[in-house]
Amino acid sequence: MEEQFILRVPPSIAERLDRLLSESASSPEEQSLDLSFSENGRSGTFAIGDERFPASLLDLPCVVESYKSYDDCALVKTADIGQMIMVREEGDGAPDVVEYRHGLTPAMRDARKRRFRREPDLNPELVQRVEKDLLNIMAEWLHNDANEQDEGGDQNARKPNKKVAPTPEAKPDVPEVVANTEEPERSDSEESDDSM
Repeated sequence: MEEQFILRVPPSIAERLDRLLSESASSPEEQSLDLSFSENGRSGTFAIGDERFPASLLDLPCVVESYKSYDDCALVKTADIGQMIMVREEGDGAPDVVEYRHGLTPAMRDARKRRFRREPDLNPELVQRVEKDLLNIMAEWLHNDANEQDEGGDQNARKPNKKVAPTPEAKPDVPEVVANTEEPERSDSEESDDSM
């Protein structure tokens, strides 16, 4: 995969970049393009021709995938983009945060606040106490398990513990219904019917 970033520039700089990339620049001075960062890696300068503009490297609120097509039919993923270089006009103030608040499209405006779950506020002392309790429980369980294996001998250590099937409960005294397999008893009236 390629390494990519997004370069966001003001409209006046975008026109100059468009002319530079379309190779219609009138002088070699306009053809120079430079981007350099300071030691902190988050702020720098963007130079086009003789003019310099402040730039900042910002993290996007979510990862953006970029694609390219070789045949205008099939798309091939080329990179995951997580950062943006924002070029500002000379008078604009520098952002005081590392993460850009909005996404790239209008639907992602104020994305962190609207679309993502907030991180819970956890008390570090509470987290440490719960971790300590869990470790104690696990240690007791391992200790009890080891004692049971020692008491059971080698046979029990080799064989897994089998559960004993529960015994069925006794049913209350209810007379069983037995199916009558013999011929039914005939009444006197039935005998009379046979004589006819």
